[in-house]
Amino acid sequence: MYTDGLSFLDEEREAWRPFEALLELTDDQLELPIEGAHGWRGRDLMAHLGFWLQSWLNIAQELAVGPQSQAFDWLTQVGADWEVQGDVINARIESEWAALPMAEVRKRFATLPGELRGYLTVVPEARWLKDSAHLKSLLGNTTEHYGDHMADLQAILGAAGR
Repeated sequence: MYTDGLSFLDEEREAWRPFEALLELTDDQLELPIEGAHGWRGRDLMAHLGFWLQSWLNIAQELAVGPQSQAFDWLTQVGADWEVQGDVINARIESEWAALPMAEVRKRFATLPGELRGYLTVVPEARWLKDSAHLKSLLGNTTEHYGDHMADLQAILGAAGR
């Protein structure tokens, strides 16, 4: 699929770009529940995407120093039991990020994608790009995941008049 890491990083960067529009909304706009986005607020979408990016950032940090990742093992376990754990995990994410000041939510959302990209540049490609399980997980938590939430983003931006 990808012949080099830069190809993925470029594609991921472009896929993320539309979500940066959330950072342009006011705090009040980010707090409004949106019917067309599963009742989520903009803040909730930021939390959801941010959490899964943070999960992969943790994996990349571990892969930068060795071929194994406990964070990846956790994520694999969650994926295998998603039908049972998914809603519980998503509710926990929403609750934990709801307790954060909006400035922290914005900071994390603005910095996590770039931090992940930066770490991936130092992880040997054999540990992520050429490792089918790692790459599948990375795609599922980045570019594919963004696509899954494009309608949510559009509903949130539309409700804010954007």
